[in-house]
Amino acid sequence: MHGGGNTSTKTTILDPTGRERTVLWIKASGADLATAGPDDFVPLYLDALLPLETHAAMADDDVIEHLSRAVVRAGSRRPSVETLLHAFLAADHVDHVHASSICALTNQPHAREIVATALGDDVGFVPYVRPGFALALSSAEEAGNRTALVLEHHGLVTWGDTDEESVEATLELVRRADEYLAKRTTRRAASVETTVSSADRELLITTLRGRLCREQHVVLHIDDLQRTVSDRDDVQQVAEAGRATPDHILRIGARSAVVRPGNIDAALESFESESRRIFDEHVSLLGRTPSMRSPLPSVVLIPGVGCATSGSNAREARVRAELAAESHNVTATVLDAFGAVRWLDEIEQLDFEYWPLELEKLAGRGEPPELDGRVVIVTGAASGIGLSAAEDLLERGAHVVLADIDGPKLDHAAASLEPDRSISVTADLTQEDAVDEVVRTAVERFGGLDAVVLNAGVASFGSLKTLSQAEWNRALHVNATAQFLLTKRVWPIFENQGIGGSLVYVASKNAFAPGAEFGAYSASKAAQVQLARIAALEGGPIGVRANVVNPDAVFSGSALWSPELRRARAAAHGLPEAELESFYASRSLLGIPVMPKDVAEAIAFFVSDRSRATTGAVLTVDGGVAAAFPR
Repeated sequence: MHGGGNTSTKTTILDPTGRERTVLWIKASGADLATAGPDDFVPLYLDALLPLETHAAMADDDVIEHLSRAVVRAGSRRPSVETLLHAFLAADHVDHVHASSICALTNQPHAREIVATALGDDVGFVPYVRPGFALALSSAEEAGNRTALVLEHHGLVTWGDTDEESVEATLELVRRADEYLAKRTTRRAASVETTVSSADRELLITTLRGRLCREQHVVLHIDDLQRTVSDRDDVQQVAEAGRATPDHILRIGARSAVVRPGNIDAALESFESESRRIFDEHVSLLGRTPSMRSPLPSVVLIPGVGCATSGSNAREARVRAELAAESHNVTATVLDAFGAVRWLDEIEQLDFEYWPLELEKLAGRGEPPELDGRVVIVTGAASGIGLSAAEDLLERGAHVVLADIDGPKLDHAAASLEPDRSISVTADLTQEDAVDEVVRTAVERFGGLDAVVLNAGVASFGSLKTLSQAEWNRALHVNATAQFLLTKRVWPIFENQGIGGSLVYVASKNAFAPGAEFGAYSASKAAQVQLARIAALEGGPIGVRANVVNPDAVFSGSALWSPELRRARAAAHGLPEAELESFYASRSLLGIPVMPKDVAEAIAFFVSDRSRATTGAVLTVDGGVAAAFPR
C-alpha cells in the first residue's frame, strides 16, 4: 500500500542535558514502508506527547505545532498524522497496516459484530473518525485490555513489547480475517466472457486517453489482471461503492468510472458532473474553501480490458493501478461475502480528499517537466541523432518508445535509460507488422501517443551510372516508404485521441542541396520532406503538426557514417579520409561541427508546445549551408 500504514518503536536516549528520556520513532508522513530507511523515521520525545492525552480536543494545526516542538532532531521530516495514536498506546512497538482482508470486514453494514466474530472479542473496534487527535484518543480508550484494534474503514493496529510480537499479531489476525472471508465468499462468474478485439482495444484506450488529457497530458497504465473486477455484472457498483481505506482517496479519488465501447464520452461526462455535484453541495461544510481537484477519474474500469489508470508519469499511473486493484478487490469481496457495502458518506469522503494535512503528502513537486505526460516514438534510436533525441526527450519528462533495426545496439543503448519511462522495440520499419508492433507498444505501455520522431535512415551512395536498383530501392524503402508506413499507422491514434500531435521528420541538407554520387539518399530525403508537407496539409484539421529537421554531417555516434561511406565521400570531395569531418564543418557558414545534441534540441522544439503554431516548416541544423536554405 504505497504511502499507507505506519510503524513505530520506543527507545531511550540521553538528551543534551544528560537525562535519560524515552523517544518515539515513527515513520514520516508520506514515506513508504516498503522502501523506508533510517531517514524516513522521525524521533520525538514521548514525555512531550503524553500530556496531550488529557485534552478533550485539539485542532490539526495545534497538533502539528506541538509535534514540531517534540521532535528530537532539528530538520527532521514531518511526523505522521497518526503519531499520537502510536504515542498513547502503552507498548514499545506499534504497527498499523491497511490489510485488505481487515478492511473488507469493516466496509459492510455490521462491521463491529463481524469483526468480533471473525477475530475474537479481545480485538477492539474503533468506529470511523478521520486520523488525528480524535482517533488517537478513541483508540487509546478502546485499547484497554485488548490485544489489538480494528479501525473501521481504516485497518489494523497491533502492538507488543518487541517488533516480532507486533508483527506476529498482525499476521495472525490477517490470517483469521482471510479464513473468515473465504468461508463466506462465493465467487461470481464474470459476465463478460470475450476479450475485445485488438482494434477495439486500441480504440478504447486511445480514445479514453484523449478525453483524460483535456486538462493536462497523462499516460495510462493498463492492468489486464483487473478483468476479474471489470468483467463482473455489478462492475458499476464496485466502481462507485468506495475504497478499501480513505487513504486511497488521495491518490486514486473516491470513485472509479466504468466505460464501454461507444459510451466513453457519456460515461466521463456523467462522472465529471457527479464529481462537481458532490463538491458543490458539501464544500461549504469543510470550513475551508479549497480549489477543486480534477473532476475527471484517475481510475477507469473497462469490461473486456481491465483497468486503466492515469498519471503524469508512468510510475504514478502504475502506483494508482496497484492501489485501485486493492480497493476494487476489497469491494468485490465485501459484495460477495456480505451482499452490501457500507463506506464513508459523501461529506466524509470530501473531508478526507481535501484534508490539508494529507494533501501536503502530494505537494511540493514543483513545476512539472516540459513534456510531462507525453508519449513519443523515436526511430533509429540505437545511436547518433536518434539516441540523443530519445535521451533529450526523457530529460524533458517524456515517455519514449525507442525503435531500431539493430537489436543488440538498441538494447545496449536502452539499458542506461529510465525503465519506467522508456521501452525499446527491435523493428524493421519497412515492414508493416513491425511498424504495427512499435505503435501497439506505445499504446499498451503508455496509453497512446503524442509525437513521432521519424529518424531512421540509411545512406546509399554511388553514381547513377553504377548504382544498383536494389540499393536505390533500399534507400527509398528505408528513408521514404518506412516513414509513410509509420505516418499512416499513427494517424488513427491521433484521430482517436483528439488532442493533436506532432510528426518530426529528420531528413537532410541533401533534400535541398544534393551531392554527386549521393543520388539515392538525396532523392529519398527529398521524398521525406514532401511526405512531411503532405502530412502537414492533411493533419491540420485534426491538430497534427508535421515539421522537418534538416541536419548535415552529424558524425558523432552515427551509424549512418559507415567506414565505406566515409571513404566514398572523402573520395568524392578529393580529401584524405581523416580530414572529412573538418571539411564538412568548415564549408558551413558558421564553421562548426554539428552534434547530435544540436539536432535533438530542434526535435524537442517541434515535439513541444513551443511550436504549437508551426507546421510544414523545415528547420536547418547544418551549421549554415547556403545551398540548402529552404525555399
